[in-house]
Amino acid sequence: MTRLSRLSLNPILCPVPEHQWERSAVFNCAAVYYGGLYHLLYRATDLPCHASYGDYVSSLGYAVSTDGLNFSRLDKPVMVGEGPQEGRGIEDPRIVHLEGRFYMMYTGFGGRFDGDYRICLASSANLIDWTRHGVVLDEPNKDASLFPEKLGGRYTMLHRRYPDIWLAFSDDLVTWDDHTKLMSPIPGGWESERLGIAGPPIRTPEGWLLIYHAADARNVYRLGWALLDLRDPAKVLYRQPEPILEPELEWERCGWIPNVVFSTGHVVVNGRLLVYYGAADTCIGVATAEIAQFFSVEAGIPEDMK
Repeated sequence: MTRLSRLSLNPILCPVPEHQWERSAVFNCAAVYYGGLYHLLYRATDLPCHASYGDYVSSLGYAVSTDGLNFSRLDKPVMVGEGPQEGRGIEDPRIVHLEGRFYMMYTGFGGRFDGDYRICLASSANLIDWTRHGVVLDEPNKDASLFPEKLGGRYTMLHRRYPDIWLAFSDDLVTWDDHTKLMSPIPGGWESERLGIAGPPIRTPEGWLLIYHAADARNVYRLGWALLDLRDPAKVLYRQPEPILEPELEWERCGWIPNVVFSTGHVVVNGRLLVYYGAADTCIGVATAEIAQFFSVEAGIPEDMK
């Protein structure tokens, strides 16, 4: 069984009370290793991110590190909501580097009616200045990311039609079709209620390594992993029965939304996976494993699937 190990027993990023836009929570961050640096684009809120606390607004902040653990951050957000679809802000970014440019899928939250959240797309050359490309799917949907390369000559996206993980394909990043259900909840356990991806899929020689989140009947969020076929990602080769990370520390169990570890970003550096995760929708932690651990005998992958 593969498990992640925390690099720190304390959060690596916390809210800044002096900054209105991130005074209550910093969590769910995209992660990129580029130019020898670790980059995070994190979701931040001015109020606790639950309807009972009021009309919170989400923005995206930026932090950078030389070691992946100690981060410096900008005082102002790099992206704030624009227009009615982002009236309540920008949530849960996931970033890939594709064809020489960074592409970010995020949730635009309008807050005007039930289900007023849409997958949106933006791109950047430097992770600071972003160009919006609008709504990707005009339906209530979230938990989306591009694959970091084309598959069969087409762009490929993972997304979430409740309560399942889905795939979709496009020739132009505008029109998406061939929607295919990929993974569904498994009754009776830690992933019984709903699923969604964590960060973008990771290419390995064995297949696409997919980190995902799942919630159970008590609304406890954990992380798991699955392996998808390199050529046909609709084929799930392996899905570990046990989670790789779950809320255990006080700041993961207690916060604005208790008992949550939720990731939207990770990096692989020198064969080591670093998973950055939001804890209790309040702060950010990081956990790690060697990529080789996912494909060891102890991981439990059947020999004919390696």
